[in-house]
Amino acid sequence: MGEDYDYLFKVVLVGDSGVGKSNLLSRFTRNEFSSETRSTIGVEFATRTIQIDDKVIKAQIWDTAGQERYRAITSAYYRGAAGALLVYDVSKHITFENVERWLNELRYHTDANTVIMLVGNKADLRRLRAVATDEAATLAERENTYFIETSARESLNVDNAFTEVLTKIYHVVSRKALDVREDPSALAKGQKINVGRGENVSVVKDGGCCS
Repeated sequence: MGEDYDYLFKVVLVGDSGVGKSNLLSRFTRNEFSSETRSTIGVEFATRTIQIDDKVIKAQIWDTAGQERYRAITSAYYRGAAGALLVYDVSKHITFENVERWLNELRYHTDANTVIMLVGNKADLRRLRAVATDEAATLAERENTYFIETSARESLNVDNAFTEVLTKIYHVVSRKALDVREDPSALAKGQKINVGRGENVSVVKDGGCCS
């Protein structure tokens, strides 16, 4: 834990197989894109560090590793997640239709404060579009999630999607820390802040709210 960062936030990628989750991960963390369609084998995650306000935020992004094809994603995948990108393919309406099932699963396994961003990926497939932007925006508003359209191929809005989620998480954690300082009993009243030292948790370093 000697790395120079203030917060470590775990963010999970969920959604149907083939919607481009792995390419969103590689585009954000390595600025790479692969046109080859492949299913991730095994658990995969990558990291990237960004700055928000005067704080250094390390994002640990987890990919479902192909498990979604078998609907076998375990609770361990979600454990400690402070944020989630729920991805669908704008050219395949069925992947959008399955969004509500993914939302239900996310909300079952995660904290009520988990930041969720609905992501319409493959926005570069303009002639093949099957999900209207307005349709997705309406769903996001109804479900109280954030919404953005991306293209991992064209690097469109990928950084924006992750950065916005991480910024929202940072604001949630900062607000909790302020509440605890002002009222030490406040933490007990609400949801706990994930603090730990494992690879699958969100961590507040250096004298954070719960040290």
